[in-house]
Amino acid sequence: MVDKNITGRKLADIDTYLKQLSEFTTITVEQYKQDWKTQRIVERTLQMLIETCIDIANHIVSDDKLRVPESYSDTFKVLMENKFITESLSEKMIKAAKFRNVVVHQYDNIDAAIAVSIVKNDLMYFREFQEQIVEYLK
Repeated sequence: MVDKNITGRKLADIDTYLKQLSEFTTITVEQYKQDWKTQRIVERTLQMLIETCIDIANHIVSDDKLRVPESYSDTFKVLMENKFITESLSEKMIKAAKFRNVVVHQYDNIDAAIAVSIVKNDLMYFREFQEQIVEYLK
């Protein structure tokens, strides 16, 4: 059974990260490119936000003895296959996990337009993930 206390704390962390990122929703790509401090804050906070979602997903996968994911992004596919999250949300979370890999492993320079787009347009998907997990926990 999923430890609701651990999951609850992680769900609360999502709130914290979303609130912090909300301060940057009006930033332009040009402003982002010119301010390394903003880049660091946004990228690191996105990383922590995504990793928190991955932690929650892995916790559910483990506790419910679901198929072992092949990667972080596959973790969200496993949740979708077992009806914990919707297919459309799974697709968004898979993209987020791949973005996290770029941030962490520095495979390439982070595309400022992508980072800004996530902050401006995609934060709602993390809230949706949170809501679908809360629904599962009920």
